Amino acid sequence: MNRFVLTQERLEDLQEFKVPVSSGSVVSFWGRVRNHNEGRPVHSLDYSAYPELAVKEGQRILDEALKRWQLDAVRAAHRVGSLGLGEAAVVVEVASGHRGEGFEACRWIIDEIKARVPLWKNEHYSDSITTAS
Repeated sequence: MNRFVLTQERLEDLQEFKVPVSSGSVVSFWGRVRNHNEGRPVHSLDYSAYPELAVKEGQRILDEALKRWQLDAVRAAHRVGSLGLGEAAVVVEVASGHRGEGFEACRWIIDEIKARVPLWKNEHYSDSITTAS
């Protein structure tokens, strides 16, 4: 249940997040591909990763969150491969007894994923210039 997943499958098709009946709060974050970046029109993007290290570091982040907050369950997944506009690139889901710690943990987890997990994004712009980050 408390897992970080790296997948080429659509995140919208993930199995339902299993939430214990003791949880009074479920907080989720869905990061999606938007149609613009820094004023330029985006038509798609690709994510790549070093899978073994990405999964290991992603799981380490979830384990740290479980130690920092009283969480009942946590899950995060990041997509790799080609993504179209509107598709989910990352999801973080947190179940906890109370909303405050759920919101704090969810925000911390997504910030740590973006900072620590070795993922690379190539945006494809409508003006045909691609940039990597």
